[in-house]
Amino acid sequence: MTKGARCSLTRAIALHARHRYPHGGPPEDHGHLYRIEVTVRATLAATQPVVVDLARLDAILAQHVAHRLGGSDLNAAIPEFASGAQLPTCEAFAAWCWRTIADRLPPDIELERVRVAEDATLWADCTGVV
Repeated sequence: MTKGARCSLTRAIALHARHRYPHGGPPEDHGHLYRIEVTVRATLAATQPVVVDLARLDAILAQHVAHRLGGSDLNAAIPEFASGAQLPTCEAFAAWCWRTIADRLPPDIELERVRVAEDATLWADCTGVV
């Protein structure tokens, strides 16, 4: 019997959204074209020659991230940000994406990393939540 290979696969999506940080005065709303990269990992076998069914991964990302947040105000769309308990930073957004995606993946697929980039010079990686 041939041993399976441990492989990962990354899918990227993009969405426009706005956020704001309170700075003592009136909060300034500004937007980004966020790039969200989701890396999943699995062991390949003769009966499973791919890491994940891309249609299924795409559906998860579309329904729970892109369609939910595209064109939105992250401060209003994500409960933790809306309550003010957390600032809508790149890091916090990546952690939110992790929590949103991880529980929706098939049990044999492991979420390895979520990267959220606000632009070409700033991004955050989330490799798990505690």
